[in-house]
Amino acid sequence: MKRTLLLVTCCLYMSDCFCWGFFAHQKINYYAVFLLPPEMLVFYKPNIDFIAEHAVDPDKRRYAVAAEGPRHYIDIDHYGKYPYPGLPHGWKDAVAKFGEDSLNLSGIVPWHVQNMLSRLTTAFKEKNFSKILKMSAELGHYISDAHVPLHANSNHNGQFTNQKGIHGFWESRVPELLAEKEFDFFIGKAQYIANPGEYIWARVMESARASDSVLSFEKILSNSFAADQKYSFENRNGILIRQYSSAFTIAYNRKLHGMVERRMRQAIATTASFWYTAWVNAGQPDLRSLSKQTFSAAEAGDLNELNDAWRNGGKMIGKQEE
Repeated sequence: MKRTLLLVTCCLYMSDCFCWGFFAHQKINYYAVFLLPPEMLVFYKPNIDFIAEHAVDPDKRRYAVAAEGPRHYIDIDHYGKYPYPGLPHGWKDAVAKFGEDSLNLSGIVPWHVQNMLSRLTTAFKEKNFSKILKMSAELGHYISDAHVPLHANSNHNGQFTNQKGIHGFWESRVPELLAEKEFDFFIGKAQYIANPGEYIWARVMESARASDSVLSFEKILSNSFAADQKYSFENRNGILIRQYSSAFTIAYNRKLHGMVERRMRQAIATTASFWYTAWVNAGQPDLRSLSKQTFSAAEAGDLNELNDAWRNGGKMIGKQEE
């Protein structure tokens, strides 16, 4: 009986916990800071821990705010076949054609990224310490999600192809096992993006094209691994979980020719460039005076409330992020 309960716990843990893993989201935001120019580093570097830690706030908010979910993905295959010529990239045009409710059902990540860029630009213009940090951390989250192939495919967890769990495998297991030892995240410098809408749509289209490889390569590789070699039991935070084995994970990463690393690197570069673009569009405000500010008691309380709501699986009782 105890073994049965343990296995049930393991299955529930695997099916519910994974997103573009907390580890990967935090790494992407962290390394993005180092791509910024000195005029921005003076503010971002002292606050790098906040920006990295709170990269996962949008995922926590999914348990508290009903409207949050669609902001993380787009089931773009609902709109036909690549390159989806019938789907307008402009929000107003898309709403006019499909209706806002319909768009939300299929996900809105490329449009929400642009919305968050506008919010960050406004925060820079206002020189609002707390909003700059929150918008930067959360913009990085949505940008990162747009770089995940299965965030641009309705078969987002292999549920239609008997590959349940592949979502977390690609975006959590692979980077958690390999990123620290094998991935290179020190890349270039942030670039100004003249057309952010066109830019983020290009990243989404890349994700959509890669999603077939993510699914098909896992299935091909599975045919060469016995079940006891494909999966293993490991202790995570005091809980024994069944997950993809190290050997299978390494083999999958090689078969993908380093796709996970490439998408993380692209997400880092895009995140830094969107931060930089917002700052430039705001008039390049001097951030030195903000570098030593801190959150007010009320702002800190809002952040704690989000954490409490996430841990308890309940709804936020105070102000919710729109």
